[in-house]
Amino acid sequence: MADLAPCLLVHYAEIGLKGRNRPLFERRLIGNIEHALARLATVRVRRLYGRIMVELEPGSEPAAMARLGRVFGIAYFAPALACAPEEGAIRSAALQVVAGHGAASFAVRAKRADKSFPLSSQGLNQTVGAAVQAATGWPVDLEAPALTLRIEVVDRRCFVYCDRIEGRRGLPVGVSGQVVALLSGGIDSPVAAARMMRRGCRVSFVHFHSFPYTNAASQEKVEGLVGLLGRYQGPGELHLVPLLEIQRHIVGHAPPALRVLLYRRAMIRLAAEIARDLRAPALVTGESLGQVASQTLSNLTAVDRCSPLPLLRPLLGWDKEEIIDEAKRLGTFDLSIAPHEDCCSFLEPKAPATRCTDHKLRAVERDLALEPLLAAALAQDQRRVVAPVEEAARGLAE
Repeated sequence: MADLAPCLLVHYAEIGLKGRNRPLFERRLIGNIEHALARLATVRVRRLYGRIMVELEPGSEPAAMARLGRVFGIAYFAPALACAPEEGAIRSAALQVVAGHGAASFAVRAKRADKSFPLSSQGLNQTVGAAVQAATGWPVDLEAPALTLRIEVVDRRCFVYCDRIEGRRGLPVGVSGQVVALLSGGIDSPVAAARMMRRGCRVSFVHFHSFPYTNAASQEKVEGLVGLLGRYQGPGELHLVPLLEIQRHIVGHAPPALRVLLYRRAMIRLAAEIARDLRAPALVTGESLGQVASQTLSNLTAVDRCSPLPLLRPLLGWDKEEIIDEAKRLGTFDLSIAPHEDCCSFLEPKAPATRCTDHKLRAVERDLALEPLLAAALAQDQRRVVAPVEEAARGLAE
């Protein structure tokens, strides 16, 4: 190890509660970090006790931090100096770290996970604190310091840092299996997909369109959204499925008030078939209770009853402002609000039913005989793998 080596020190939270399964979660997180940083120069990721160390070439720290900020499973990370666990080296690292800061007061917070280090945490606080105060003249404030210098002694190494960057938390993508998300192109469904990524799911996507009665903008838009979401999980599989003939058949043979719910049940059946092919055990939607007429409790229940797979609705209790705020944090909001023609708004009735039942919808569906149309729509599924936007942009530049 170099005397003072810059690195990124990664901490996790929820993974630490996984008991004997913890190594599995740690390995997945390390793999995801390596994948996120794969195109950066000379990256080495090491597993430490309760932490992960990322060694980088000088100058690559800003790009690496931007990418780590999108890796689920990370509680926080810090640009740190790594040094030998020796008093002199730790003092030198501390003085170098605080040199770039101005502070009205400071405190030192040391953690000694490696008990072979001779000084206690309190002794390290005092020794390093005295050196920093002598060099800077800053007063010590243990209650509310303007700057906190952190020292961690672990696995025969010491890490010194001040700045902590909050991570996305949650679980590493991939530890919870795969799901299929219905992606409309609006604000809600990308947020719902990201919430499932945060719980460790890898997400594939299906989008239903009414081309050529509606233009191709919605298909281009969802491909862009999958690319943006790919920054959090890597390349995403997107299925583009035509719904037009099913919609036209429903319009010609079903009561207008039930159209949206019948469209929705057809989409769920189609998405479930795609999920079965992918061996994904659940579907994900962006529905929020009471947000629109089709999302009343009775209507959501009526849609649920047609699904052969569990329907997960991570935004069910969120209001619109919460969803918008999260979309802005994810970076999907601006694209989501770009205008497009939605397949569900196409041929939408003026007065949709707000309280419907599975029994009533099944009675209508028996006369519709949708099975041949569903099979035809699946046969026209256009599957593609969408690269994360950063990778796509780099490929064009090259």
